[in-house]
Amino acid sequence: MNTLRNKVSLIGRLGQEPTIQTVGDNYQLVKFSLATNENYKDKTGKWVDNTQWHNIVAWGKSAERISKLVTKGQELMLEGRLVNRSYEKDGEKRYSTDIEMTDFLLLSPRNAEKAEVTEVSTTKK
Repeated sequence: MNTLRNKVSLIGRLGQEPTIQTVGDNYQLVKFSLATNENYKDKTGKWVDNTQWHNIVAWGKSAERISKLVTKGQELMLEGRLVNRSYEKDGEKRYSTDIEMTDFLLLSPRNAEKAEVTEVSTTKK
């Protein structure tokens, strides 16, 4: 049951190209944003499109795979966990919430010729 305590599942589109960094002794870190959309009718019956932006972080093998397989605009399903952090900028303490990705599934192809869905699991088994 511990795996259900802090679990996030999202389907959305990449808002930017993944940026990869090397941390420590050749350990990879990737950051990118993911946009999720929710459509609903307001009180007047008009359709409203609500877009939420999420900061995604991936480490190690996940980072290597995501940086090689995805580009801006692609649709992606991912699982991960919420991670809260604090940092100081210009003498002011700031807070952010990221989603640390553990698994992902490509829902749209990288180019038009590839129509298959590609699954990539990064969970240790």
